[in-house]
Amino acid sequence: MPKFETYAQGTPSYVELTTPDQAAAKEFYGPLFGWELEDVPMGDAGYYVAVGKEGDSVAGISGPMPGMEDHPAYWGVYLSVDDVDAATAKVEAAGGTVEGQPFDVMDLGRMSVVKDPSGAFVSLWQAGATIGTVRANEPGTPIWNELISPDLAAATAFYTEVLGVGWEESPMDGGTPYTTLVVEGRPVAGAMPPMMDGVRPHWNVYFNAESVDDTVARAVELGGSVVAPAFDVPGVGRMAILADPQGAMFNLMGASADSD
Repeated sequence: MPKFETYAQGTPSYVELTTPDQAAAKEFYGPLFGWELEDVPMGDAGYYVAVGKEGDSVAGISGPMPGMEDHPAYWGVYLSVDDVDAATAKVEAAGGTVEGQPFDVMDLGRMSVVKDPSGAFVSLWQAGATIGTVRANEPGTPIWNELISPDLAAATAFYTEVLGVGWEESPMDGGTPYTTLVVEGRPVAGAMPPMMDGVRPHWNVYFNAESVDDTVARAVELGGSVVAPAFDVPGVGRMAILADPQGAMFNLMGASADSD
């Protein structure tokens, strides 16, 4: 299902790159994923880059907030909510922190920025004129999101309390069970502890690739770097972890190299 018209509460609904160099980001991601890039003037705040494919919204590229011009580039995730004010009001009682109180984004929607008890930032989005990502689950678009947290018990309990979502554990071959975020009986995202020391709590962004290996090679040609070379996950597919020229990390997901 590549196109979406609505998202149930608690479902990842948009991904956004915040970077100190939007122009360089456009030069990297445009040819890498075949994105259509439109600069949207934002007055004194500069401009926002609306990312599309075949005319449908896919993602966004934002400049840094005032005072954070030197902050490293990063990808962020938005979770859909029915009422952002009501959801945000539950954050502190559930052990989280409100980093940005609800505000309107023109007529596009209303949002807030919160931090879960383990330290992972996430934005909450109440749709207005746009739901966020319209085209997904096909090459060059978001296909999966994943919470990386050293304290999954506290983090998952937080999202359940604030958003009313569920979580399920699935066995993994020779490893720790994988935790899946479930909304209305459907898996919509994942959660796992960091695979190495020093990884901050965050939400991962995965983009679908027709060929993970070819996309990795193209990313390197465009100035990106390989954080984790392409590898197969049995029963899931082929993945890789990359960083763009400004250092923002993102994941690729596609069919296994030996699949038909």
